[in-house]
Amino acid sequence: MTKWTGVFPAVTTKLTEDGQVDVQATKDGIDRLVKAGVSGVIVLPMLGENASMSLTEREAIIRGAIEVVAGRVPVLSGLAEVTLANAKSNAKLYESWGAQGLMVFPSLGYKTDPRETAEWYKGVAKASSLPIMIYNNPISYGVDVTVEVLRELVGTPEIVCIKEETGDIRRVTDMYIAFGERFSIFCGVDDLIVESSALGVTGWVSGMTNVWPAECVELFNLCAQNKYPEVRELYQILTPSFHLDTDVKLVQYIKLAENLVYGAPEWTRAPRLPLVGEEREFVIWTVRQANDALVKRARTAA
Repeated sequence: MTKWTGVFPAVTTKLTEDGQVDVQATKDGIDRLVKAGVSGVIVLPMLGENASMSLTEREAIIRGAIEVVAGRVPVLSGLAEVTLANAKSNAKLYESWGAQGLMVFPSLGYKTDPRETAEWYKGVAKASSLPIMIYNNPISYGVDVTVEVLRELVGTPEIVCIKEETGDIRRVTDMYIAFGERFSIFCGVDDLIVESSALGVTGWVSGMTNVWPAECVELFNLCAQNKYPEVRELYQILTPSFHLDTDVKLVQYIKLAENLVYGAPEWTRAPRLPLVGEEREFVIWTVRQANDALVKRARTAA
């Protein structure tokens, strides 16, 4: 059975100023992540503006990611659809384009009840041979893959991992009590990674890792080594920026942060618009505060 562990950034899709997909810039960003030590990458997540991409664009992104990663780490794709028929069809397509796993959203068009939620994931699982990470974010999508729902999915071998994003830290322990090691459990909230690691999560789907990949990998590894004094120092530097990952405008925030830190394009696809005014200045200030502290920390360590 597939066992994913480590830091899996939810990769931003780089765009030109007029909203076209910049495949080369996206590949360059992915290569930067892999070289920094991440354990996997997830293209076309919500942060990658999945729902706004055409099938042709999705194909270019998945194939580009597979090409640049070149087997160094697993490449997963987000799968976000309204109907089960489309989800199943695209699961097959993504597999044919080279994706090595799927991060599957609930239906984007309907808030399924627990029975319907379980059937949704069973249906997607049957459509391809790819291992599946369940994207559980009831705050954003109104559907909660609870322990009770997961009981219905234990017998579906393709479902191997849960991206836990309820915001309720107790859920991690509840899942371990119910299922032991049956599922890999990933933290899906940047500003809960240390708390989640203390409870035993095996991985982290992270937004701000796009900005500071080496530091986020270091943070995760320090947690795994139970080096919590060092963890707290780094976490306190990064947490104000990690809070940006939990806002409805996280795509704009994280892309602006990438632009500030390493020059990646900040552009998003409408209806998302570039940040302006006090909101923009707040993000810039927050990111620069963290970046300055990280530079100072690195100099001290040297």
